[in-house]
Amino acid sequence: MNKKIKSYVIGILIPVAVGLLAAFLTKDSMDIYKSIVQPPLAPPAILFPIVWSILYIVMGIGSALIYNSAADEKDKTQALFVYALQLAVNFFWSILFFNVRAFLFSFIWLLLLWVLIIIMIVRFSKVNKVAAYLQIPYLLWVTFAGYLNLAIYILNR
Repeated sequence: MNKKIKSYVIGILIPVAVGLLAAFLTKDSMDIYKSIVQPPLAPPAILFPIVWSILYIVMGIGSALIYNSAADEKDKTQALFVYALQLAVNFFWSILFFNVRAFLFSFIWLLLLWVLIIIMIVRFSKVNKVAAYLQIPYLLWVTFAGYLNLAIYILNR
């Protein structure tokens, strides 16, 4: 397998593995989601794993585009550092929300994730515009997740 293809495979596998581990650690999450009072616009539970799988794949493609870029190494390193940091914050959100059921704290945590995604997009754009644009659906989904998270906190106090 050539080096570039391998970087895309690894780039995709990393966020998918993070998502799978989070799903495993929160395996009862859909039961919890169905048992809490839902806000208006709450999607059906089946939609979440589909959307997240797509987002993790696109995230991985974006990270590989950054990794393979001919841009300045410092810019690439900074972009990939923020990428890794937001991925770690992303991982812990589901544990905070589903396992700990700390709905307010998980909303605040989600705000941190949202800021990190914006920083990641800005850093990515300095290296590769396509990689940055690929993260916009992720930002939009996390924005929507913020609405859901805050509404769930308010409705389930």
